[in-house]
Amino acid sequence: MANALSGLNPVIQALLATTFTWFMTALGAAPVFLTERFSRKVMDGLLGFAAGVMIAASYWSLLAPAIELPGGGLLPAAIGFLTGGAFIYIIDRILPHLHLFACAEETEGIRTAWRRSVLVVLAITLHNIPEGLAIGVTFGAAALGSEKATLGAAIALTLGLGLQNLPEGLAVAMPLRREGMGQLKAFLYGQASGLVEPLGGVIGAALVLLMQQLLPYGLGFAAGAMIFVVVEELIPESQCGKHAHIATLGTMLGFVIMMVLDVALG
Repeated sequence: MANALSGLNPVIQALLATTFTWFMTALGAAPVFLTERFSRKVMDGLLGFAAGVMIAASYWSLLAPAIELPGGGLLPAAIGFLTGGAFIYIIDRILPHLHLFACAEETEGIRTAWRRSVLVVLAITLHNIPEGLAIGVTFGAAALGSEKATLGAAIALTLGLGLQNLPEGLAVAMPLRREGMGQLKAFLYGQASGLVEPLGGVIGAALVLLMQQLLPYGLGFAAGAMIFVVVEELIPESQCGKHAHIATLGTMLGFVIMMVLDVALG
C-alpha cells in the first residue's frame, strides 16, 4: 500500500485513505441485508474496540509526533489538543443529534423536529469529523519529510480507524432495521455517517501543506477532537448496557491493535 501511495499528492493520498475508511463504514452497515437483529453484547464490545483504537491513535499517531516534531513540543501539542476538544464540544452543543441507545427526548444540540434516524446518523457523523481530519493531517505531515511523521504511520492510522468504523456503520444501520426500516434504506443511513471523512481528510492535508508551522497544533487538534468523542460518546455508550466487562475488554483490544499497527508500520 505504501508503494502505491508514495508517488501521489498528499491531498490525493488523504482522499483515498478516507474513502477507504468510509468504505469500512459501509461494510459495517452491510449486515442489515442478512439479519434484523444483532447481539447487544457484541455491539458493546465493538464500540469499546472503537474507543480503544481512537485512544491509541490519539497518542501514538498524533500527540507523540506533535511533541517530537521540529517546531513542536509540549505547548503546541497541548494547545492543539485542547482546541480540538473545544471544537467538537461546540459542534456537540449546536448539531442536533441523538446517541445510539438514547430516547428521543434526550436529543442534544439545537432543538429540531428531525426524525430519529437522521439524528442518530448525525451523532455518528460527529465521531467521523475528527477521524477524517486526523488522517488528512498525518498524510500532510508525512509529505513534509519528518522522521516522526511517516507515510507508514499515516497508513497505520488509516487501517486502525478503518477497523473501528465497522461497528459505527453497524451501530446506525442495525437499530434502524430493527425498528422496521427497509434493508436498503437502513444501509444507506448507516454508510452516510462516513461520508464526512473524505472531506475532513482533504481539508486536514491541505491545511498542513499550506501552513506547515501549524503541523504540531494540527496533530494535537485531531487528537483532542478524537479523545473528546471517545470520552463523551463511545465509552459511555459501550458501558450503558449490561456488558461493561465486554466493552472494557474490547477497548483494551482496540488499543493494543492500534498500538501494534502504529509501531510496526510507523
